[in-house]
Amino acid sequence: MKKWMKSSRIYKPIQELNLVSEPKMVMNHKLDVNREQLEKTFENCSDIVFQSLDLFGIQTLLVYVDGMVDKKLLEHELLQTVRDSESKCEAKSLLSLAEQLRHTLRVGQIRTADTFDDLVKGVLDGGVAIVLDGELSVLIVGLERLPSRSVEEPEAEPLIRGPREGFIEQVQTNIILLRKRLKTPRFKIESFTVGELTQTKVAVVYIDGIATDSVVQEVRERITRIEIDGVIESNYIEEFIEDMPFSPFPQVHTTERPDIVAANLLEGKIAILVDGSPAALIVPVTFWNLMLSAEDYYERFLIPTFIRYIRFGFILISLFLPSLYVAVASFHPEMIPTNLLLSIAGAREASPFPALAEALLMEITFEGLREAGVRLPRQVGSAVSIVGGLVIGQAAVQAGIVSAPMVIVVSITAIANFTIPRFNFAFSTRLLRFPLILLAGTLGLYGIGLGFVCILIHLNSLRSFGIPYFEPVAPLSIGGLKDILFRAPHWAMKLRPRLTGYNEPLRVPSGQRPGPNQSDETDKKEGQ
Repeated sequence: MKKWMKSSRIYKPIQELNLVSEPKMVMNHKLDVNREQLEKTFENCSDIVFQSLDLFGIQTLLVYVDGMVDKKLLEHELLQTVRDSESKCEAKSLLSLAEQLRHTLRVGQIRTADTFDDLVKGVLDGGVAIVLDGELSVLIVGLERLPSRSVEEPEAEPLIRGPREGFIEQVQTNIILLRKRLKTPRFKIESFTVGELTQTKVAVVYIDGIATDSVVQEVRERITRIEIDGVIESNYIEEFIEDMPFSPFPQVHTTERPDIVAANLLEGKIAILVDGSPAALIVPVTFWNLMLSAEDYYERFLIPTFIRYIRFGFILISLFLPSLYVAVASFHPEMIPTNLLLSIAGAREASPFPALAEALLMEITFEGLREAGVRLPRQVGSAVSIVGGLVIGQAAVQAGIVSAPMVIVVSITAIANFTIPRFNFAFSTRLLRFPLILLAGTLGLYGIGLGFVCILIHLNSLRSFGIPYFEPVAPLSIGGLKDILFRAPHWAMKLRPRLTGYNEPLRVPSGQRPGPNQSDETDKKEGQ
């Protein structure tokens, strides 16, 4: 107890110290002093390179991170450019040597740093710091060569028809993928730095004039309020900006597809890109957005409408089928047809456990198999999850531990869960399935009804950045149902969503409905 109190007393001042911004140390005009301070700052950092040069007759120090800088650009572009311009440089110049050097360089992004903090940050970002003797400013030349993977199709969001590009771990590349789709100066990008130690770049992107100013301001405030030592993945940001963190339902839309982000930006929403993560965050989000797939908009509208009703039905099956089976088998056998009841009773005769225990046992087993399939190597993961489920289910039935109908119910439930397009939303249904099974095993259909009402009340009370989670169903918006209950043709969805795109509601002008060509009809009449 004393040790804990001691550690807490030590930790508290450190916490308070991090909240106070220390004054930034300015550069010294003497190169030796600056080098000594840099070597002290980067002590025991073997990848930091200090290279001394003589430029324009002045002692110069280059500082960069080995491996993060393109050596060819450093040697053949930067240094060679300086050597060529050195012979042409007049001894007396109106500009300072730092400004003169800035104007002679032809590569990278060049910026000035006036403090040690800016210098260190520029070096750790992959730049080359040029420190001149007698100057209080330092030039940071961007010659980054950061390791990254190529742009590929996201494995978690495959499509039959649609773009094959996906985000990667570099935020600048992700912005380019969006800029390629939104070629307008109204596409705005605001950059933030989050994480005291990681200094992670966070970009907030939106379309000016379409996105609501109040929501954009709310996103800014929630991100600037974040105080954490490091941000490794976008979920670190997601958990800080949620409206109700203890809700099982996701309140932020995550995707690795730039086409989905671009489509949501056109509806007035805001995206958050985090450096080091391929998953973009989209806010605000509704319950119905998480039920839709990108492919719904890449096929003719009749097919996605049919698929949506299939998807809605299977989501209900994924959530309620095991609990319904437990409730009917335990409390309401009179609701089952006689022949089916006799078949189920015969199958359950050898089982020593009640339906509630069977359901929990099989659900937990299938969740374990699914988790094992994800964690195992890709070549054997899917085989283990499928074959393991079949083998364990068949062996359990033959051993008389569980009944065959229960294995069928759990298998159908697992298949239905795979129809949900968003993984985080599918996980919510998997999580809620267990309390519903417990309610069904104790209260029967009354328990399922109670659980369903509680879920509806919770969904209607949720907000995502002030937007009702069940919108446009609650509150009701007839126009918004064109993209919920069915997928209307693109030419029929004339208006943007009511609560996110009201600044500029019109997206498709009237008169765009296709039909027979008027000139063809005139030719036919004249021919007759």
